[in-house]
Amino acid sequence: MTSILHINASVNGENSNSRQIASKLIERIVASTPTANVVERDLNDKSIPALTGEIVGAFYTPAENRTGAQKDVIAVSDKLVAELQASDVVVIGAPMYNFSVPSTLKAWVDLIARVGVTFNYTENGPKGLLEGKKAYIVVATGGVPVNSPADFATPYLKQVLGFVGISDVDVIDASGFAINAEEAMERAIANVAAAPLPKAA
Repeated sequence: MTSILHINASVNGENSNSRQIASKLIERIVASTPTANVVERDLNDKSIPALTGEIVGAFYTPAENRTGAQKDVIAVSDKLVAELQASDVVVIGAPMYNFSVPSTLKAWVDLIARVGVTFNYTENGPKGLLEGKKAYIVVATGGVPVNSPADFATPYLKQVLGFVGISDVDVIDASGFAINAEEAMERAIANVAAAPLPKAA
């Protein structure tokens, strides 16, 4: 069974362009893999915390030495990491806010990037521990072209995914919604249809 993790970072709920386009992509993947299981993760869940000193301290405390309070403070991180580890395919709906990613998506990155869990430091540099996964980033913008000099979201997310070992990444360009929403949606749907499907798990 193929496990698909859908990360939704938009604040616009069901009206989100990035969410709708990501859902279209997931529908296409599921149609090609009927046994696929989809896990939805909405980053607007108020239980997802911003990074704090307490969380970082718990990360760097050996698991066997963590106090009950430390275990509690990283419980959400543990859950997010487990979702990512269990996935075969990751679909990130990433609206561009002020040239970069939403703060909620940055918080997710801070909670899943964990030394000894999703990456290690080695004598040859960092080594990602989540190899073998396929990822898609649906980048929705108002007017900034995807992969332009003003796009700080796409290269950041590709860097983060590569850092934890996910190097097979496709970007779905969903730009230009503030200019002409209908045309932008048509182009985005065409980009979804043209995206390569993941290999069978």
